[in-house]
Amino acid sequence: MSPGDEHDSSGGYAGTGHTRTRLPDSEPYGGGRRARGSSRSLVTVVGVVVLLIAAIAFANRADTDAPPTTTGGSTPLTSATEATGERPVETRAKGIPTGFAQSRQGAESAAANYAVVLVSADILKPARRTEILQQVFVANRQAALENTFNQAYSREFLQSVGLDAKGNPATGQTYVSRTMPIGTKVTAYADTRATVEVWCTGVFGTTGERSTNPVTSDWFTMTLQLRWTAGDWKVDSFSQEDGPAPVPGDDRASSADEMAKTVEEYGGFTYAR
Repeated sequence: MSPGDEHDSSGGYAGTGHTRTRLPDSEPYGGGRRARGSSRSLVTVVGVVVLLIAAIAFANRADTDAPPTTTGGSTPLTSATEATGERPVETRAKGIPTGFAQSRQGAESAAANYAVVLVSADILKPARRTEILQQVFVANRQAALENTFNQAYSREFLQSVGLDAKGNPATGQTYVSRTMPIGTKVTAYADTRATVEVWCTGVFGTTGERSTNPVTSDWFTMTLQLRWTAGDWKVDSFSQEDGPAPVPGDDRASSADEMAKTVEEYGGFTYAR
């Protein structure tokens, strides 16, 4: 397919294992603008692939655990968009926020922070991936997930997107995968169970003049099933779907050097609901 082709009606690569990589124009990082209403990249950035792979794995298993209870009566499940005033957690384990409160707000905060790390550049690095899985997921899901992730991010796959076996880009290039939660919504909650949706945007791709996957943006919503275990919220299962996405803007695309410098100079956040 060529640049500008629409992604498939199932939402891109859902259930297929396919990715959507934007093929470069003659000047991948020129000052050109994307036309309003144009389709997004032919291949979504590598980082989001893991969401669908994990979702498929979880969908195929028989889950006999009782789901979280929903609130009854006229009480809405959605939360007000205003900040609650709760402070972000101050502790980290293996670089990932930890120690969330056993409350609806705590579950929302955990979901937002886990969304960030699950769609990060680190998830493509085998050594770092193991640490992420051990910190983010409940213990009885980790082994199966690690096997699934390792198969998805094989040496051949990494090579196809310009990364080496350790998940690093070629000299002179920078791989970018950074997710920004826009909002969270609790759709079910119990003392030890919660279902949280996280609406996200992100920037993904590889900087560099020879890159065939220039940095672009994406919008998606991640649904995380959380379980309270060992004094913290952990992910039991999760899935992802495209959007909601706004009408594309008419911003001038930045140069490869500017994008790489920005990613290196601007740090991320710890999120609190």
